[in-house]
Amino acid sequence: MEFSLAALDLPHGWRLDEPGTLTAVAPAATDLFVDPAGDPPALSAPRALFAPPPGDWQLSARVRVDFAGMYDAGVLLLWSDERHWAKLCFELSPQGRPTIVTVVTRGESDDANGFTVDGAVVRLRVTRHGRAWAFHASTDGSYWQLIRYFALPGDDVRVGFEAQSPVGAGCTVTFDEIRLVPERLADLRNGG
Repeated sequence: MEFSLAALDLPHGWRLDEPGTLTAVAPAATDLFVDPAGDPPALSAPRALFAPPPGDWQLSARVRVDFAGMYDAGVLLLWSDERHWAKLCFELSPQGRPTIVTVVTRGESDDANGFTVDGAVVRLRVTRHGRAWAFHASTDGSYWQLIRYFALPGDDVRVGFEAQSPVGAGCTVTFDEIRLVPERLADLRNGG
């Protein structure tokens, strides 16, 4: 089923285009990261969030990033509060490669790289699975690779979209083919 983007409170500079395309602009020096080394938290990245349906569900989108600077990214985001959140990123690595990256923050951020992607487009998916969460990514929309399976504290978790440009001059991210499926994913690890 198609998800109604009307539920989103859009940050300045973001827009909805028909049919069902969200364009997000990340200003320069914007990020979501709580450095485990003790540097001050970065919580400046613009985000558009909504309350998901009860029970199990899957939110997916095709993500296109106009990569310009290191760590520019388009993100599917789970948000509980400023110290409890998780993001599934399509991000430009320090080596200049588009990369699937996850960050799970439970007080401090735990940052992990997944696989690299040829090109500037990928599909990302967030899955609610009982009390747990799963992040998947796909280069073709058919086979979904499990990137991370984890817990996140808090009962009031919202979900949505984020754009960031931590060290760059800003970037534009396009989310389309957005789908919210209110059902349990039968198997987190079989690629479905």
